[in-house]
Amino acid sequence: MSVSDIDVDAFDYIIVGAGSAGCVLAGRLSESGKHRILVLEAGPADNNPWIDLPIGYGKLFYHPVLNWMYRTEPQVHLDGRVIYQPRGKVVGGSSSINAMVYARGQAKDYDDWEQAGNPGWGWRDVLAAYRRMENHALGESAWHGGDGPVHITDITASAHPLTHTYVKAVQETGLPFNPDLNGATAEGVGYYQINTGGGFRISAAKAYLRPAERRGNVQVETSALVTRILREGRRAVGVEYRQNGVLRKVKARGEVILSGGAINTPQLLQLSGIGPGALLQEHGIAVSADLPAVGQHLQDHLCYDHIYRSRKPSLNDLLLPLSGKIRVALDYLLFRRGPLSLSVNQGGGFMRSRPELDRPDIQLYFSPLSYERAVPGVRALMKPDDFSGFSTSVSPCRPKSRGHVAIRSSDPAVAPLIAPNYLSAPEDLANLLTGAKFLRRLAATPTFKETIAEELKPGPAQTSDEALIADIRARAYSVFHPCGSCRMGPDPRSSVVNARLKVHGFDGLRVVDASIFPMIPSANTNAPAMMVGERAAQLMLDEA
Repeated sequence: MSVSDIDVDAFDYIIVGAGSAGCVLAGRLSESGKHRILVLEAGPADNNPWIDLPIGYGKLFYHPVLNWMYRTEPQVHLDGRVIYQPRGKVVGGSSSINAMVYARGQAKDYDDWEQAGNPGWGWRDVLAAYRRMENHALGESAWHGGDGPVHITDITASAHPLTHTYVKAVQETGLPFNPDLNGATAEGVGYYQINTGGGFRISAAKAYLRPAERRGNVQVETSALVTRILREGRRAVGVEYRQNGVLRKVKARGEVILSGGAINTPQLLQLSGIGPGALLQEHGIAVSADLPAVGQHLQDHLCYDHIYRSRKPSLNDLLLPLSGKIRVALDYLLFRRGPLSLSVNQGGGFMRSRPELDRPDIQLYFSPLSYERAVPGVRALMKPDDFSGFSTSVSPCRPKSRGHVAIRSSDPAVAPLIAPNYLSAPEDLANLLTGAKFLRRLAATPTFKETIAEELKPGPAQTSDEALIADIRARAYSVFHPCGSCRMGPDPRSSVVNARLKVHGFDGLRVVDASIFPMIPSANTNAPAMMVGERAAQLMLDEA
């Protein structure tokens, strides 16, 4: 393999990773026209048609070209199971392959960030960044932006009839209806907003990177796996990357920004000699900075389902037969509407497990289809079960369990070790058990008693706490929100970046992605990751 130096000192900024945050950052940095930006993406361009089609998420869930398809270490508290961790390996990152739920988290989540020693990351500043992002279907308001690059669709009118049934049933448990789960409060039940426009997925690449490329000051290189950060003393000056069998080096006049996400960013720092000293020495890597928090404090959301056979038609009845497939395809092709234009997560909301809590701590999901008979590991959304079925789900918002990411080898092509340590904190199991009991209470409401023909999983015989806990350990799964592995904070012994996202002890090196979250937000993490790109761009442009 040869080494080729290209465009030395030609770029002001090098962004490693064209994912949710990296695309936003590149787009915003390019707007002034004063900076030249190189974006390096390990995966291919985002020209696969399944990316644009919202329900194509099912095809991308297990796609060996567009997805890193990571797996965790066996999880002790989940019956030793290995948990699948899909991550986008494509321009747009996980925003190109996810289920598109747009949820920002709760105001106090971000006030907690600020109170942990991160000035400028409280709700007031974060809300301003979200409003800059949004072109919201509900219109511009104190809570939403109206002319941003990311189109947000309100699916209330187009959701499946069973989703309306679900929303009614949850209200019968005492939870209020919330017409805007991203509004003044997240609490209540309602319809999830999704980042689509005109029936197409609106990824971070489509919203931010495409316009930036048209400006002419952003260069995107795909199939470019960054192998290490180049340094001069304590300053990052460029990167080395492998592309089409050639090892290249490129330098930056300004900064190197890591936007590889919660798995790949700590991996690259460790490969570059920045991380826990003992781990680096174990793999023969010279220690340039012993930063013990690199790869630590990994957080993720677990989810747990109850699955039902329905007396009323579900999406299974529409998506399984050939006639139904033809009907939904024509509806989409002619009008850009119908099930193919939506996410499978249509209803949900946020509730408190105990009334004395200051905010909701459990997220709810509803999916008007089931695919229990699909091959394990594959979400065959266009091949659902051959009966009417649906699922209800709970996911604790702010888990206490913490894990880590660590290199297994000095070879950048070797996937890192991912150990989330799910349910290692007893509070997380207790929260899921509370959620499971809520799902049973929900199923017993008058509306759902009319709708449910049979509880398939965990099954009506599983009534004791012990039985439900056993089922949680056997079936709970990740909803793919890894974060926190290069967390933001003032102390270099317990965090990786400061409030300006600069790596402690280094010049010219920042981290801009979900790995910087000090605590996991109480919601899906794609919108918060894009928000980090917005905040980082503002910080960097102010400095420049």
